[in-house]
Amino acid sequence: MSHEQLLSLLQGACGTLQLSTLTLILGAMLGLTLALARISPRRMVRRLASGWIQMIQGTPLLVLMGVCFYGPALLGVGTVEALPAATGAMVIYASAFLGEIWRGCIQAVHKSQWEAAECIGLTRWQRMRMIVLPQALRMATPPTVGFAVQVIKNTSVASLVIGFAELSYNAKVLNNSTFQPFLYFGGAALLYFAMCYPLSRWSRVLERKLHVHRG
Repeated sequence: MSHEQLLSLLQGACGTLQLSTLTLILGAMLGLTLALARISPRRMVRRLASGWIQMIQGTPLLVLMGVCFYGPALLGVGTVEALPAATGAMVIYASAFLGEIWRGCIQAVHKSQWEAAECIGLTRWQRMRMIVLPQALRMATPPTVGFAVQVIKNTSVASLVIGFAELSYNAKVLNNSTFQPFLYFGGAALLYFAMCYPLSRWSRVLERKLHVHRG
């Protein structure tokens, strides 16, 4: 493998990390909104959030990529660049799963904590911000870090529909020009492993350190 070819793989890895970072940041913001909507005292809000999450979780990421990339042009809005389209699809995908992860963690906070906060006169928002969310965050950290591994791997879908230059896309381009699949896809696999394995280890360490299994 030449220096230029190795550089191309590394540039693809940077594209993967860029897309993953944007997905996790924006997906976390939307996911938290969905999690709070899922436990809203208003039934309609809960139903809308639940329906949205179920719809997105039941839709293949490949389809979401196609909708975000080709949809605006079909509606006459205009074309969308590869990175914004890939980010939009990944954010929608990630928010649905993070919303459910965090909703479960919020509801896992013992009912006595909610009741005690209510007894001292805290509003619902104050209870969430000061009492419930800090405890839920402790439980949510390991599965969230674990989900980040899935996000990194699923960025490869962007190369199938959108042609975003991430790691698997660059490996495919190199293979098409040299016909050495084991070399370039093997190199891509090692780079994926280098990105994902530390997160997997960190997730397990956090789970033990935070004693999530104790609730």
